[in-house]
Amino acid sequence: MAIVTSREMFQKAYADGYAVGAFNVNNMEIIQGITEAAKELRSPLILQVSSGARRYANHTYLMKLIEASIIETDLPICVHLDHGDTFELCKSCIDGGFSSVMIDGSHHSYEDNVALTRRVVEYAHDHGVVVEGELGRLAGIEDDVKVSAEDASYTDPDQVQDFVSRTGVDSLAIAIGTSHGAYKFKPGTKPQLRFDILEEIESRLPGFPIVLHGASSVVPKFVEMINRYGGQMPDAVGIPEEMLRKAAGMAVCKINIDSDLRLAMTATVREHFAEYPSHFDPREYLNPARAAIRDMVAHKIVKVLGSNDKV
Repeated sequence: MAIVTSREMFQKAYADGYAVGAFNVNNMEIIQGITEAAKELRSPLILQVSSGARRYANHTYLMKLIEASIIETDLPICVHLDHGDTFELCKSCIDGGFSSVMIDGSHHSYEDNVALTRRVVEYAHDHGVVVEGELGRLAGIEDDVKVSAEDASYTDPDQVQDFVSRTGVDSLAIAIGTSHGAYKFKPGTKPQLRFDILEEIESRLPGFPIVLHGASSVVPKFVEMINRYGGQMPDAVGIPEEMLRKAAGMAVCKINIDSDLRLAMTATVREHFAEYPSHFDPREYLNPARAAIRDMVAHKIVKVLGSNDKV
């Protein structure tokens, strides 16, 4: 099996009412945990890399780790750039072997977003790579993406047909109430996704794959573990998983998951050092951290995405 695009993945997901998980990767243990779960459950998979992860781990190292995971799992895996914000970054990833890129021009004016996205699409399609665009802005913080609540905005359904037709994007990230990072909502508030917006977009773009960013659920178990061992995350509230599963049964074909992986890994490492403070061998604390990633991804595949047994 080789690195693939998401085109066929999304066609199958849309037809069968499930979503493909797009999991952010930063190092070997995270890649191993994600792909081990996907292999066991026979799930298609998107491994996505932010610009921050690319700086941290090095493009070449990440690509070789992903190539190794394909050899080990024999799964169709798409390699995706998450939140590319410039043509140059997208081009570098395309030239470096990515099969999918996101160009996030949502911080620009609508016309500038169209122009930038179209430029990336033209280059990507010439190289057999698919492109995800974005309309609307999610609040929150994730790596280099920082959007205040005041600057966030829902996707306008009146713009989606024009944007897709003029840019030629292969999928579209929309804003319907998700948020980047662990601190998504104020304490006491009840998260709500705007399914009315999603339904309207689906009616205007029938059969077209939609993407949800900022879709971690912020599992209370791991928040509690972090707090138990010295953390301060009392206000961490995520998206209810039943809402994400409903979206996956509609037009949403790709759901991004990052914060939940970070929380699972960090909580497990903190717990390990609390129990074994004298340990200094990285294998001793990274092995359970990798297992926590694997279990988290397995849960998401079955309970949120519905993508198990789809390979």
